[in-house]
Amino acid sequence: MCAVQGQGATCEETIAMSSLCPFAKATTGGVCPMKSDKKPDKSGGGAACPVTGKSHGSENKESGADRAAGEDGAEDPRVVPAKCPFGYDSNTFKLGPLSCMVCQALLHDASKCKPCSHKFCKACISRFKDCPLCGADIEGIEPDAELQALVDRFIDGHARIKRSLAGGDDQAAGGKSKVIYEDVSMERGAFLVQQAMRAFRAQNIESAKSRLSMCAEDIREELKSSEDNLDLCSQLGAVLGMLGDCCRTLGDAPSAITYYEESAELLSKLPKKDLELVHTLSVSLNKVGDLRYYGGDLQSARSYYARSLDVRRNSVKEHSAVASQVIDLATSLAKVADVDRNLGNEDAAVEGFEEAIKCLEKLKLDSEQASLEQRRRSVLDFLQKQLHDK
Repeated sequence: MCAVQGQGATCEETIAMSSLCPFAKATTGGVCPMKSDKKPDKSGGGAACPVTGKSHGSENKESGADRAAGEDGAEDPRVVPAKCPFGYDSNTFKLGPLSCMVCQALLHDASKCKPCSHKFCKACISRFKDCPLCGADIEGIEPDAELQALVDRFIDGHARIKRSLAGGDDQAAGGKSKVIYEDVSMERGAFLVQQAMRAFRAQNIESAKSRLSMCAEDIREELKSSEDNLDLCSQLGAVLGMLGDCCRTLGDAPSAITYYEESAELLSKLPKKDLELVHTLSVSLNKVGDLRYYGGDLQSARSYYARSLDVRRNSVKEHSAVASQVIDLATSLAKVADVDRNLGNEDAAVEGFEEAIKCLEKLKLDSEQASLEQRRRSVLDFLQKQLHDK
């Protein structure tokens, strides 16, 4: 096992959903899928996104209805609200008859408990001996194809109509205002990512993978007509990374590598101004390196670790004051050094470990950065141990 990967807190490339919230910054109307899962804090801080860990500030508070309203605050009568009548939209989510009460996402492989007839995802209920709702002994589980077909039809048609203001002529023939319908996959994409995250956290990985596959397919369709859209490319890269996480968790290393490599290929072509994009790109490269390492291909692993290291070096040159970037750089240096040691190149390994230690020793954090300080200390302890064990 890779020594760096095995240190837990010393390495950010664990099996978890990507750190980038792919729809949080969508210019076409997407929002963070978990932004409104909880009621807003009265202080105005808002709920934190579980993907980025960042609080949604005032710049994200404007709703679709607010944007559609005129300067006087009146809502434009030409547009049709996009809210789902059942409460299933990208901003909110209500548990209902189409939901699994275990993973709290839409049903996947809907199954019915016998004899109580309560319904859950197959993967979720298979972990129980008693019904989570009523406590009855589960004598058997049978598929509910009719309910699953209803869920699938709901997902397939969800959020395909989105309200939008048209530019230019806003009058239809006869002087009547025209209602604008627009096929935009971003709202649907944010909704699908929300469902995938819920399922992933509840360890229903097949459900998460299914939703993310739909999301990726939607974005690919959008890219056919907007191939130069940087937001779409960034979102697809992040979603592909999440699909890689699902495959890796399921033990399908070849598929995970395929998704991570495609994610890295997409993201590497984009401008490296966004730190979240840089982080997602470098993590995807490191995850391929980890899987190559576990497969015994040390030269290939080093190649991917080195590519990630280059990305992080360039980022630190432009953002030297960002502590998380410096810690990421030290982690990449440690990964490359660890492989060098295993390849028998001890001098290069020691040089890499020493450079990483210098980066972390020069990094000064204040009391408000306790979590980063803990991570810095953990990586530093590991690196010092590596030098001591040489």
